[in-house]
Amino acid sequence: MKRTFSAIMLFGLVAALLQGAPANAQSTTPSIFQVVPTPDQNTINNQLFAAAASSPNDIWAVGQTVIHFDGNEWSVVPAPGIGGNNLSSNLLGVVDISPTLAWAVGNLAQPGDQPQQVIEQWNGTEWSIFPGPKFPPNSQAILQAITATSANDIWAVGSFGEGIFPFCLFEHFNGTAWTAQVVKQTDLQNLLSVSADAPNDAWAVGTMSGNPLMTFATHWDGTNWTGLKHMPNVGTGNNQLNAVLALAPNNVWAVGFSTPTAAKQSQQQTLIEHFDGTAWSVVPSPNVGSNDSQANHLMGLTANSPDDIWAFGSFISLDGLRTMTLVLHWDGTSWTIVSSPDPTKGFLDDVLNAGVVPSPGNVWIFGTAEEGRGIGFGTLALHTTKGADSSF
Repeated sequence: MKRTFSAIMLFGLVAALLQGAPANAQSTTPSIFQVVPTPDQNTINNQLFAAAASSPNDIWAVGQTVIHFDGNEWSVVPAPGIGGNNLSSNLLGVVDISPTLAWAVGNLAQPGDQPQQVIEQWNGTEWSIFPGPKFPPNSQAILQAITATSANDIWAVGSFGEGIFPFCLFEHFNGTAWTAQVVKQTDLQNLLSVSADAPNDAWAVGTMSGNPLMTFATHWDGTNWTGLKHMPNVGTGNNQLNAVLALAPNNVWAVGFSTPTAAKQSQQQTLIEHFDGTAWSVVPSPNVGSNDSQANHLMGLTANSPDDIWAFGSFISLDGLRTMTLVLHWDGTSWTIVSSPDPTKGFLDDVLNAGVVPSPGNVWIFGTAEEGRGIGFGTLALHTTKGADSSF
């Protein structure tokens, strides 16, 4: 499995009853995860959308702010253009090659302008903007995610548009320079996540236009990105994949959301799909609650091994007033809900977006915790060194 993985923002979920998995209540057992204090760089917006690690002593989490863990404590590290004062300026993907080399991608926007992609590099001392591909005037290039198999093999994905119709955008770094490839398609396809386990095996996933929205994936075989028309959908409402994790050519996972019916778009539920080397299929996954307002969102994936995988996001509380953390675990046989803490109380929002496993059993999951109504969003980090089956 690749050492680092970034999991991307956006909303996700799938119909448990339609998948054959029962709707489950959030576990009341003590959580193996603990909330770890993390700093907030900004007054209001400090959302974390992606994470990566080269070791237990070198972990990055990025989004509306950038924070780093050195093995002892978390600290804020300034990055160009990222200050939480503009919701259109953020980092959505990061890969950590070593303590002296990391890459992050996202989008920056000046007031009144459309966001444009940004590529940033960490040299062991500071983050700086790195030259990316050149695009025509009046076009828009957006980056959503990044993955790496080595310092000389890095992919970033997103969308490119001239006018109102975006196309799939793939950018590659060969150790010297970034180059871009735009794949023009007849359907509007939005790439949201990418993951590679080898130079000739990478997957990118997202959503494809239609009524309803449909999931889709495209594969890199070392020569070309080959598109799939769409992947399995659940229900008759919108489906979307928010994150992908490639562990091997015959072991790839993707998570997102599905909707039972177009008339009940608020009833989104967890969607998990698996590629076995031949075909993609939906894997049953649990949800919290069963009423129309209890949407369950999966946003990201990380893994310790093929039989120890974590998926995470959020769900809506029974009263419909709170968004709470959601963590699922794969033990090689089935997905189950694992109790996870919520650091804030009241009419608040706690969401998990990204995770890393920098060493065996050492699981970090990151996201956002609302500091209080009208105060703003703070960084959120959950950590455990215990297995999902650990007891107290």
